[in-house]
Amino acid sequence: MTQSPFIVSADWLEEHLSDEDIAIIDGAWYLPAQNRDARAEYDEAHIQGAVFFDHERVVDADSGLPHTLPSPEKFSQLAGQMGLTRQKTIIVYDGPGIFTAPRVWWMLRHFGAENVFVLDGGIDNWKAEQRPVTNEKSTPQPTIFDCQTSADNVVTFTEMNEIVQNVSCQIADARGKGRFDGSEAEPRAGMRSGHMPAAINVPFSNLSDKGYLKTTEELRKTLTEAGLDLSKPVVTTCGSGVTAAVINLALASVNAAGSRLYDGSWAEWGSKPDTAIVTGD
Repeated sequence: MTQSPFIVSADWLEEHLSDEDIAIIDGAWYLPAQNRDARAEYDEAHIQGAVFFDHERVVDADSGLPHTLPSPEKFSQLAGQMGLTRQKTIIVYDGPGIFTAPRVWWMLRHFGAENVFVLDGGIDNWKAEQRPVTNEKSTPQPTIFDCQTSADNVVTFTEMNEIVQNVSCQIADARGKGRFDGSEAEPRAGMRSGHMPAAINVPFSNLSDKGYLKTTEELRKTLTEAGLDLSKPVVTTCGSGVTAAVINLALASVNAAGSRLYDGSWAEWGSKPDTAIVTGD
């Protein structure tokens, strides 16, 4: 069975913890309902050398939406403070495994990082296997992260509206079935429930098993059975643009035709009074 070329195993990372060209990022973030504090967990125990990636800080603070991409200038500044360069081999992990780390993976690739990987299994499995952790503060040497932005990775609201109206591209929604079909309320106040017309539900949790990304054969099966044509481009979306990136990771792993991410996601679409929304399957 073939593993994604964009993940690394815990065995591999443990063997390479001391490599000078390795940079490790704790990219954990949680919804309020999960009752976990990513920063507190990082301070208590993280993988040696890991720096904390704050999903609430590495954003466009003026957008009015959660988790939207920062400008290349801001990302360059913050990534440099984390000791990152485009040339380093960057390993990103989160808590449960394939949850929020893919968003950091996607963002780094968007801004031109050349070698970015997700730790399979996350730190939860790392700890369960009694691999080494530390509470020592990581102090990376500041660097210059020279952004090379790939604008084609991102879909704006205007373009998303055109895609929906013209049914011009496949749309994959990473939210759970209840939020997708409107039977479950959105966690953010003021959000309408449901999904975009013609969107296909691909819950991000279906793409992994106990925190480990499915094999490429399993990913291909899951994606196609959900209704995606892997020979055609896909736009991904979710609640706020975070777990949508799990689908982007899966699509890249099976060498699909191409994918982009609607950064505003449901936080933008569902908050507007006149966007097209349907409920049910």
